[in-house]
Amino acid sequence: MKKNEKIRITIEDIGVNGEGIGKIDGYTLFVKDALIGDTVEAIITKAKKNYGYAKMLNIIEPSPYRVPAECPVARQCGGCQIQELSYEAQLSFKAKKVYDNLVRIGGFAPDFLDTVMEPICGMEEPFHYRNKAQFPIGTDKNGNIVTGFYAGRTHQIIPNTECALGVEVNRDILQSIVDFMNENGVSAYDETTQKGLVRHVLIRYGFQTREIMVCLVMNGKKLPKSEKLVEKLSLIPGMTSVTYSVNQENTNVIMGNEIGILWGQGYITDYIGEIKYRISPLSFFQVNPVQTEKLYRLALEYADLTGRETVWDLYCGIGTISLFLAQKAKNVYGVEIVPQAIEDARSNALLNGISNAEFFVGKAEEVLPAYYENYAKTHGGEKAYADVIVVDPPRKGCDETLLRTMVEMQPERIVYVSCDSATLARDLKYLCENGYEVKRARALDQFPMTVHCETVCLLGKVGNRKPDTRVKISVETKELKIVKEEK
Repeated sequence: MKKNEKIRITIEDIGVNGEGIGKIDGYTLFVKDALIGDTVEAIITKAKKNYGYAKMLNIIEPSPYRVPAECPVARQCGGCQIQELSYEAQLSFKAKKVYDNLVRIGGFAPDFLDTVMEPICGMEEPFHYRNKAQFPIGTDKNGNIVTGFYAGRTHQIIPNTECALGVEVNRDILQSIVDFMNENGVSAYDETTQKGLVRHVLIRYGFQTREIMVCLVMNGKKLPKSEKLVEKLSLIPGMTSVTYSVNQENTNVIMGNEIGILWGQGYITDYIGEIKYRISPLSFFQVNPVQTEKLYRLALEYADLTGRETVWDLYCGIGTISLFLAQKAKNVYGVEIVPQAIEDARSNALLNGISNAEFFVGKAEEVLPAYYENYAKTHGGEKAYADVIVVDPPRKGCDETLLRTMVEMQPERIVYVSCDSATLARDLKYLCENGYEVKRARALDQFPMTVHCETVCLLGKVGNRKPDTRVKISVETKELKIVKEEK
């Protein structure tokens, strides 16, 4: 294969960035905007020894799973990689992705996975689900202020105030901010010159409370005529908090650490299930509240708590899962590296009258091993114990030191919540080589229209399997179907 060569190719899979994947005589090509089942004409843009990249020129035979995009700029925008794939096919693709990683990386036998994996949990309405959005502010080639989203793998802003994944009120908020900037001579930030004031707009929305937060990320510490902006935004129903974040660094990191209040309070509140959470501009809070409640209830179900258990929740964030678990546990100990998140977790515990949850600042891979080692020293050699350990790590998964300590603590159950099934498979392999086995597993679509997927796994000590009825899943790759049958 050579650069600029035109080819005809049938797409068989989807890559990590949403590209279609096909092969010609064993040579793998990644084709942007092509979907599973498409036969397309494409031109090769980059050719390496064993694989290459291509740009789709036209669709020769469309995939049976291809549907019209909800958003007119879906292909240009970097947010939705697979919006033109039917939602049923998206779910099948994600279930297969998890399944294949567990086989390929984790070494699990397909027959075994068929007995423990449960059907993927999707959404009834897979659009307008995000409670948080961050919009870059810039100018177009004519100097007009624009906002929207970055084109894929660039910092070129695609103007768009009506994202199909965000809440509808975002449009009115963004228009008010652009109008304010135009009317009052407030400049947009320019990444090239590092001049200009407003860099991004963060919007958070409470699905249950209907409270709204707006935070302007600024290349400066003062917003001229801020009262004019407040006057506009405070007229929007539900507006609760107008803040600013100072970020004067030459960085791709969006938020700065200095937060100021322009109007209202410095946070909004919202619920997941019966638990109320206080959410500040810097808080980590799951962006899909509908699926998050399903995710946490699934984690709680897998934990199988009776009220007598000691539970460790590692990578606990602002205590979202911890407080769910505390409703049914004796004690919950949460660990998170971000100090602000731990402050939020403690505040959220007080907000809900929960007194059996305690939180610690630090790296999970340092805090738990240190606790385990010090416990033995201060308790005459007695080993620290946990009934249940819950982990919800970042994409890189768990450090081996942490996994080893978890095994040494011998919990009855480990609940692993993962946002990356590849590192999940790697970590499950370690745990299953050291006395544990997977009892149940389920993929959950936390991010429809994207290639990302959450997975929840229950592990128990080998030989402690409870007799129950499992759901068998077989994934038919070519037909992209999930077939369910009772065992």
